[in-house]
Amino acid sequence: MRIFLVGVLILAAVQKAGAQQKWDLRSVVEYAMANNINVKLSEVQAKVAVINLKQNKLSQYPTAAFSGNVGVNSGSNQSPTSFSRVTQSYLSSGLQLQSSAEIFNFYSKKNAIAASTWELQAAQAATDKVKNDIALTAANAYLQVLLSKAQENITALQINQTNTQLVTVRKQVIAGALPELNATQLEAQVSLDSTNYLTALGNTMLAILTLKSYLSIDAAAPFDVEMPAVENIPVEPIASLQPDYVYSLAVKNMPQQRYDDFKIKAAVKNMAATKGAMYPTLSAYGTLGSNYVNQSSVTGYNFFPKLDTIGTVNVNGTNYKVTAPGIVTSPVIQKTGFFTQLSDNFRQSVGLSVSVPIFNGGALRSNYERSKLNNTTYQLQKEQNALQLKQDIYQAYNAAVIAYQKFNAAKKSVDINLLNLGYAEKRFNVGMLGTYDLITTQNNLLRAKLEYVQNQFDYVFKMKVLEFYKGMGLKL
Repeated sequence: MRIFLVGVLILAAVQKAGAQQKWDLRSVVEYAMANNINVKLSEVQAKVAVINLKQNKLSQYPTAAFSGNVGVNSGSNQSPTSFSRVTQSYLSSGLQLQSSAEIFNFYSKKNAIAASTWELQAAQAATDKVKNDIALTAANAYLQVLLSKAQENITALQINQTNTQLVTVRKQVIAGALPELNATQLEAQVSLDSTNYLTALGNTMLAILTLKSYLSIDAAAPFDVEMPAVENIPVEPIASLQPDYVYSLAVKNMPQQRYDDFKIKAAVKNMAATKGAMYPTLSAYGTLGSNYVNQSSVTGYNFFPKLDTIGTVNVNGTNYKVTAPGIVTSPVIQKTGFFTQLSDNFRQSVGLSVSVPIFNGGALRSNYERSKLNNTTYQLQKEQNALQLKQDIYQAYNAAVIAYQKFNAAKKSVDINLLNLGYAEKRFNVGMLGTYDLITTQNNLLRAKLEYVQNQFDYVFKMKVLEFYKGMGLKL
């Protein structure tokens, strides 16, 4: 028995020695809101909404694109510089800069930007909701740790009390004042109390592991919590937490309701954007470009002097040739340089274009109809969430009232069982009560204490839920 008790105490000491930092409710809630994986995932979605908004804003500005190409052509094709049909192989390249800007599109982009703005605010509200949910969940897990530790302390005291009685009875048995049965019954009770303690200790470890999971802390990391006296935890009077009043505040402040409002506003703007997409779009465009062909050439001429005979002259019976200076031309073919061709072939264009959607398989009309249905869906979702919020608050209020009544009843039960134990101990000390009956009375008190602590923490948490809905946050 002593070895078993030593093992229990060593296990408890190891658990407490591994804990270094003391976590209170504030640190638990703040850490959970900053590090929980679900919160981080929601924050990623909010960042995606930021990117979508930036992209929609940038879509208002003109587009510009530069393109270049180079290739080998052969066979019969059109020259990109002379635009005549040629039958030869040549290397060609082209450069082009294009720009376009929408001038008017029936406010489709303007409404798309507005929708993205509301979507961003909805994503931020969704993140706030996830943070609120994890804060409430972590707070509940924190209180469960406190409850388990309180039950652990109660069962540890029970072990000490029973062990003290065992020592006293064992002395009486040795002295021959009591039979051996009395000692063996107490030894059995010590074993039962130790089992209860180990169960409470295991529940504490499990509650800590659960709390760690909400905080995204390694399960093997040292962890311990502060143990504020539950009776010192401030609780609002139930009269100030009437469900109608709490609901009137919650419907204005809860992130879920803000999320619903933002989604509806975004849906309205999306409807306008999809409707505008069915109307004509007026755009302006401009292009700069040039081409090069390696076979492009120009023909030049070389000039050489010569003497041409233009007639004869007879002098004293002799004919003489009459000459005059002339020019001989020789054609020369030269390749046109790359930059010369780019300059010679440089072209520009600018103009306006109108795009009129006539028939596209019903895609634009279907998008508009879907956007209207999405708006209806968000309207109904908002109504459903408001009803659910009201139901949750009324349920929390009723649960708090019942928990308060159970807490008071458990307190009375502890008081009565304490009184019964006092009487039982007096009778046991004078030999008028058996050991079994004394143990039964002690167990009744133990159960009453455990139930009292359970109901006390349950009442505190349910009151904290109502305070949370009221907008008071979470505090102990």
